[in-house]
Amino acid sequence: MSEASLNAGASDLYRAFWRWHFYAGLLVLPVLMLMALTGGLYLFNDEIDALTDRRYAVVAERPVASAPAAWVAIAEKELGGKVVKITLPAEPGRAVRLVVESSGVKRNAFIDPHDARLVGSTGADGLTHTIKELHSLALIGKPANILVEIVAGWAIVMVATGIFLWWPRGQAGGVVTVRGGPARRVFWRDLHAVTGIFASGLILFLATTGMPWSAVWGEQVRDITTKAGLGRPPVPSAAAAGGHDNHAPAPAEASGDVPWALQETHVHAGHMMAPPNLGRVIAGVDAAGLGKPYVISIPQEPGKAWSAAHMPDKVEGMRTLYVDGSTGQVIGDIGYRQFGAAAQVIEWGISVHQGQQFGRLNQFLMLAGCVAIWLMGISALVMWWKRRPKGRLGAPPAPADRRAYPGLAAIVVPLGLIYPLVGASLLVVLGLDILVRRLALRLRPATAS
Repeated sequence: MSEASLNAGASDLYRAFWRWHFYAGLLVLPVLMLMALTGGLYLFNDEIDALTDRRYAVVAERPVASAPAAWVAIAEKELGGKVVKITLPAEPGRAVRLVVESSGVKRNAFIDPHDARLVGSTGADGLTHTIKELHSLALIGKPANILVEIVAGWAIVMVATGIFLWWPRGQAGGVVTVRGGPARRVFWRDLHAVTGIFASGLILFLATTGMPWSAVWGEQVRDITTKAGLGRPPVPSAAAAGGHDNHAPAPAEASGDVPWALQETHVHAGHMMAPPNLGRVIAGVDAAGLGKPYVISIPQEPGKAWSAAHMPDKVEGMRTLYVDGSTGQVIGDIGYRQFGAAAQVIEWGISVHQGQQFGRLNQFLMLAGCVAIWLMGISALVMWWKRRPKGRLGAPPAPADRRAYPGLAAIVVPLGLIYPLVGASLLVVLGLDILVRRLALRLRPATAS
């Protein structure tokens, strides 16, 4: 093969990667930038909550003198509804937080555990909850959550094709340094490329560890890993509490109050001989040595066990108890060590993704990834604006030789197989690309004449 043919082949391959890198950015950058903004804010959810809830969450440091049943009674009386969750604080001088639900609307009630006084109440959908819902796109609606998988998958396409485009080919700059000033297009090209290569590992990590929250892939992986013995452990037997059935239907809405692997698990507590009693449940949980803060979830159907979950920053310390609501007997005790290998890896990835596992360093490292996404998004927009043809989208030209596509397919096909929604979207974009090119070829002679 001649040197000219080799150069032409290399040029076609470059154009194929450039074209799909452009499409990836066009399709997902706006949503990816929204997710980076909200994700960057949510990294500091504890700090934000401490500021927004301080006037109600902080009380005089006095010993607990009221019964837990009194907390529930005053919360339900003042807010009108049913208590569904109780958060026991980690330290004295903090209010107990109860979530009260009425006609599908939830509110937080802050109760002083010393005298069962209602300190104040807020909407359950506070600032950090809204940020989290925006980040997962659940605020727009459940169908929009499907975009999480598609956006994360296309972000991986963007990183993979971007690394190929960045790869040094004899250029003097733009590899690890930025040339020129903001007035020149080369400055924005280099800023985009250099930021991308340094942040590529972070962005890949954020994209892959964000997949468990997706509406399709996340639920399928949870089910598959559980059936394979690599996910959540078997739910505790109800036989200890005198029951028979130990597996209840999955809840309609996943919650961050229990580990990801256990979010689709409910347990029957057997045939209760006495009405549920919060005081007995708390006593049983404390006797089992569950760390604070912990969240007690009250089942809304009779016969199901209560759960108490401790979710520390480090995943190794997470623990969930299942408790008979009438006796306070612990019928299940599941910690990180009981999870299967796949669930352990996913839980660890989620903890790092949320900036928790390694403290402040973890927070600011993930924040750097979010900032990098914004830098690349802005630089990509400026680059496109400076090179855009008048009246056209300005997509990079398609390669003249179709043999350039197998190299690109080696990246996108495996990704489409691993993430089915991403694969479907890749096929749609490929079909549109072929259609647009054929239309352009048909219109070209008419335009020329």
